[in-house]
Amino acid sequence: MSSYVTRKTPGDTAWFTHDRFGMFIHFGLYAMPARHEWIKMREMITEEHYDKYFKYFNPDMYDPKEWARQAKAAGMKYVVLTTKHHEGFCLFDSKFTDYKSTNTPFGRDIVREYVEAFRAEGLHIGFYYSLIDWHHPEFPIDMIHPRREDANAEELSRGRDVHKYAEYMRNQVTELLTNYGKIDVLWFDFSYSNHEVPEKSPWMKGKGKDDWEAEKLIQTARELQPGIIIDNRTEIEQDLWTPEQYQPLSWVRHAETGELVTWEACQTFSGSWGYFRDEMTWKSPEMLVQMLINTVSIGGNLLMNVGPTARGYLDYRAENALKVYADWMKYHSRSIYGCTMAEPEFQEPRGCRLTQSVDGKRLYIHLCEYPYKFLELPGYAGKVDYAQLLNDGSELKMTENEVQHFSEGRSKSDDLLVIELPEVKPPVIVPVIELFLK
Repeated sequence: MSSYVTRKTPGDTAWFTHDRFGMFIHFGLYAMPARHEWIKMREMITEEHYDKYFKYFNPDMYDPKEWARQAKAAGMKYVVLTTKHHEGFCLFDSKFTDYKSTNTPFGRDIVREYVEAFRAEGLHIGFYYSLIDWHHPEFPIDMIHPRREDANAEELSRGRDVHKYAEYMRNQVTELLTNYGKIDVLWFDFSYSNHEVPEKSPWMKGKGKDDWEAEKLIQTARELQPGIIIDNRTEIEQDLWTPEQYQPLSWVRHAETGELVTWEACQTFSGSWGYFRDEMTWKSPEMLVQMLINTVSIGGNLLMNVGPTARGYLDYRAENALKVYADWMKYHSRSIYGCTMAEPEFQEPRGCRLTQSVDGKRLYIHLCEYPYKFLELPGYAGKVDYAQLLNDGSELKMTENEVQHFSEGRSKSDDLLVIELPEVKPPVIVPVIELFLK
């Protein structure tokens, strides 16, 4: 069994750390301007102008069954949808606001259809819910609010009661965790109480757990869905640590105790979470696959994001990226599901990443750089019973102690295991060697 022990969590993370790979979906009114999900803040768009997106929102090609089919084919095992992003627009039929998808020309509860479609494919269901709300009348203006530069911003903000807003959030979270069956993940986003207050506007302050009344919010969620997984972005530690747009180099640890924690890297296919028509920094197929491998190789999960278009479909670039995962995971998911960081006795060869099954019986060598002819593994001699390529299950010959070759300078060592590889790289982005351990 794996020797790695993670910090105990209040929620049920057993399925989560087994499944390893999920889909994030950022969808909202911001898909219409198609210039980043923070566009209202970035461009300081007025309510009057932003209301045009609400007035004309009609994703007529929304087909969550197709989204779910592509997610499952890509090897994703769970999904998290933005039920409400920072703009405040709700994709569900909430009793506590008129600013919702059922009041647009589309007229449907997007969340309900999403839940039904993804649940039918056997995926675990997650809800993202923004702690920030630039539309709500009780949300005080601050340094990241769209109205921050208005001449009368302080006057506009005066009298707003963030605790009334906190009650609104509890009411909506109650709806989300009551009306849609079992929910597996609740992904709050985000706190910023440590943001620097602008010198010219000392009344502006960032917001955190006290503003959200986070203890009550989390208590509400856990009473309704006791086993649910919750992230730590309310500023109260829960189940998940969530590095964003960053690839850690080692297992994420608790800042105070140094314990290993349950963590999930969230990443985008391009440089934006919401649909961004003209954004072109889309990741290469090699980078996409290696990000998943790298994450699992240090004990983490990967949550990869899609941003559907305003008409409700995934554009060709997103579909191409999902196809990259589908093609690779079809043959290599065994090195991802139920796997974690390899035991310390197994050192990574140059250009490779290791994962190991949690039961300790199988070790996976991901050949991010394909070596010529031989893979040399110091310290592995006497530990491996059988080796094969994972993509087709074909045997790989093994020798111990020295490289079986006529050349001078070849490696020799009592603890050396040598695997003989096909001279031509298999037709997959990252080939994987599966070792059955003694």
